[in-house]
Amino acid sequence: MSAGGPGRPEDSSGDAPGGNSAPDGGVYEWYTRGLELLRSGSAAAAVQLLARAADAEPASHSIREALGRAQFGARLFGAAADSFRGIVEEEPAEDYARFGLGLALSRMGDFEAAVEHLALAAAMRPDNKDYERALRHARATLASRR
Repeated sequence: MSAGGPGRPEDSSGDAPGGNSAPDGGVYEWYTRGLELLRSGSAAAAVQLLARAADAEPASHSIREALGRAQFGARLFGAAADSFRGIVEEEPAEDYARFGLGLALSRMGDFEAAVEHLALAAAMRPDNKDYERALRHARATLASRR
């Protein structure tokens, strides 16, 4: 996850995200356009489309994960934590959702909870260097604050 900045969608054929009416297309189009915006660094615009998709399909872990990534990229860390937490509560073995939750919690300054989730993610996927690096950072920060 990287901290993306706000941006506008390049496709101006539909309503602007955040407008009063629904953007063109359906849930799948909102999801794929949201992912494209996220990949291009327009996290804030992606949040708008992905939030609409998540409202329409609240049971979709893929959509909610993408929404959490976009929220994180838009520096909406509390919202990102909520998105990832919802996935973790439904599926405790979702290592990426635990990782996202841990990162969001660390950005919010809750390093104890961050370490808990990052440690679980790292234990589930010991080969993932990003998980291990984030865990080391959160543990070091927590230790320095004690």
